[in-house]
Amino acid sequence: MAGEWATKTIAECASPEPYSTQIGPFGEKLKAHSYTPSGVPVLRGTNVNPEGRFHDDDFVFIDPAGADAEFEKFVCEAGDVVLCHKGTLGKIGIIPEGSRFSRYVMGNSMLKVRCDQTKLEPLYLYYWLSSKDGQDYLFSRVSQVGVPQIQRPLSTLREATLPVPPIPDQRAIAHILGTLDDKIELNRRMSETLEAMARALFKSWFVDFDPVRAKAEGRDPGLPKPLAALFPARLVHSDLGEIPEGWEVHHFGEVVEQVRDNENPLASPEVAYRHFSLPAFDDGQWPKQELGESIKSQKSRVLPGVVLLSKLNPEIERVWLVDVRPEDHAVCSTEFMVLQARQPHGRSYAYCLARSPVFRQQIEGLVTGTSKSHQRAQVDSILGLAVVRPSDQLVQRFERAAEPLLQRTLACRRESRTLAAQRETLLPKLISGELRVGDPERFLEAASP
Repeated sequence: MAGEWATKTIAECASPEPYSTQIGPFGEKLKAHSYTPSGVPVLRGTNVNPEGRFHDDDFVFIDPAGADAEFEKFVCEAGDVVLCHKGTLGKIGIIPEGSRFSRYVMGNSMLKVRCDQTKLEPLYLYYWLSSKDGQDYLFSRVSQVGVPQIQRPLSTLREATLPVPPIPDQRAIAHILGTLDDKIELNRRMSETLEAMARALFKSWFVDFDPVRAKAEGRDPGLPKPLAALFPARLVHSDLGEIPEGWEVHHFGEVVEQVRDNENPLASPEVAYRHFSLPAFDDGQWPKQELGESIKSQKSRVLPGVVLLSKLNPEIERVWLVDVRPEDHAVCSTEFMVLQARQPHGRSYAYCLARSPVFRQQIEGLVTGTSKSHQRAQVDSILGLAVVRPSDQLVQRFERAAEPLLQRTLACRRESRTLAAQRETLLPKLISGELRVGDPERFLEAASP
């Protein structure tokens, strides 16, 4: 059991090469004026705060010559474990094999560990730092004065003590947890792709009017003939600019209706609610499970098949395709409008419309309030926004194409939550040695949802 495992510090398990444990550059050494349009990417908190193990995008860069001359000891590469010591705390990353770049430079708020892989498997260290023991250790050494930051960050990291099982056991543990994370990441990418397909179809048909423009120019619209026949062959002027001939300008309130069904969860203190809040949206778009007694204010009831649209700070796009079943007790913040599509429109059409760039521009223009953090668009104004109304037949054809894509998106998210819950259950038991692993593949097969 875990008592049989050695206990070592990270410093004892780090690579013997210089700067294998390192804190990012101090002060003025790396500032915005150092950044260049391309070159060596700089690691920041955004790169270790993704849904997966590493976000290999959204970089600023420094000149490669500068990286060689001034930042050699701050260079990171595949296999290095990285984390923030200031600002965004508690998130851990590991640079993957096959990363986009061969090297990275640590930003000011970063720490790194390069393991001696004869002693410590990097992915095992990543999971230990992500575990309750690792997180408790880091947060017990955080200063709350000013910006949250780890005190004596490099020493704190080097002095961290963790159980170190034999390398084969480390690899087995990392394989099990990594396989679950890989499935979650695959689901995330698939979900994004499926939703992007639905939104791209909406944009092509109802925003850019691609089939109409093709027919107007004598080109083949690239659609089956019965579908192509539903699109006119000419654009005409309207209050919204050019729109297809025969289509009309209506209000958003003719596409959706607002469901005004309120509930006070405090009246049912022992009921478990799925709470669709603004923070829950921002944290991966998954509602928090809460008892009614912990939800202190009036909420809106969330029904199956609705779309949630935030009125608060509309420059932040918060449009939620919710996954709710009839038996669920689901509520949301009253900052959300609960929208039900009006026939012949369906949920997919309403959702894609609410996320379309033209609609987002319109809603941002409705803001009232002077405080930047509490600007709102009024419900009547949102429902009164002008939108293009295609034929009923075309709306129905879009629903038939888009709804299966969005249903599969929700299924991917649902499976990922099951996998994430499984990983969170297994992580502390595997890292502590409470649960021992023989054959990782058989273990995963037995534990699969």
